[in-house]
Amino acid sequence: MENQQTELKTINLKTYVEQMALLVDLNLQEEYIDGVVANFERIKNIAQLVNDFELPEEIEIAPIFEP
Repeated sequence: MENQQTELKTINLKTYVEQMALLVDLNLQEEYIDGVVANFERIKNIAQLVNDFELPEEIEIAPIFEP
């Protein structure tokens, strides 16, 4: 798991966005790439907060989700 986190920290998000746009055949115009990359940076930071939150071992899974 730690190896995956290291890989995510070193990923070039602009290259990732460009490659994924090609992969899904998305015609991403040059003028929008910087905004998409900025949003992916925000997503990465938010996800890092969630992933860094440690849960105690004794926590139990809820059988039914109730908001």
